[in-house]
Amino acid sequence: MQRYFVDPNAIVADRITIRGDDVHHIKNVMRMTAGDPLVCCDGQGTDYVAEVVSVAEGEVLCQIKEETPSRGEPDVCVTIAFSLPKGDKPEWVLQKGTELGAHSFLPFTSVRTVVKLNQKKAVKKQARWQRITKEAAEQSQRGMIPQVELPLTWKELLARFSSYDKVLFAYEKGGRPLGQVLEDEDRQRLLVVTGPEGGFSEKEAEDAVASGAVPTHLGPRILRAETAPLAILASILYSSGELGGEPL
Repeated sequence: MQRYFVDPNAIVADRITIRGDDVHHIKNVMRMTAGDPLVCCDGQGTDYVAEVVSVAEGEVLCQIKEETPSRGEPDVCVTIAFSLPKGDKPEWVLQKGTELGAHSFLPFTSVRTVVKLNQKKAVKKQARWQRITKEAAEQSQRGMIPQVELPLTWKELLARFSSYDKVLFAYEKGGRPLGQVLEDEDRQRLLVVTGPEGGFSEKEAEDAVASGAVPTHLGPRILRAETAPLAILASILYSSGELGGEPL
């Protein structure tokens, strides 16, 4: 069944009112009419199997048939902090990271980041990025939409490290193998930090460790900036019993 995220305030008793861009999709793309089934998610972990009651110009009214917990959220909470790569590569990280199960995204700029966005462009990009995570979350049957923040500076990102149980700092010049790091138990709220095309500077690596990060690497091969965060995310989730894996 087609899946849509709705504002929790749009759910009243046994009725759901869908507004915004999804109305166009329901009406003109899916061509749904009264009686058609769909699934609405409140973005807070609850799914509602519903039936279309009416399709109007600005809203779609649905009746709830069944309420169930969302099944698409992993137990481990992983935030991806990635230095902005060039072109449309950030969109790839956001889309595939959402499909895999990332909780949220923190794009940032570092010394060797090529992409530099002013405030106006950053706000515009963030809006597009958020639409991408919403669509990917609907497609992959997630129970929430991963949030994408405005790009942070390196200093601002360092200040966030203390909010997590563990910070994994992907660094090709040192650190423990990722498999060893994942054997540690304190990994309910993780932050994964990956660098730009040119990697991190030695000063940035020192700053990260001083701020509490654990340097780690993925072996002898150097992954592209858009590949590394996804490889680490998949490894974490697999080792946690997600993606068909066995918990370590």
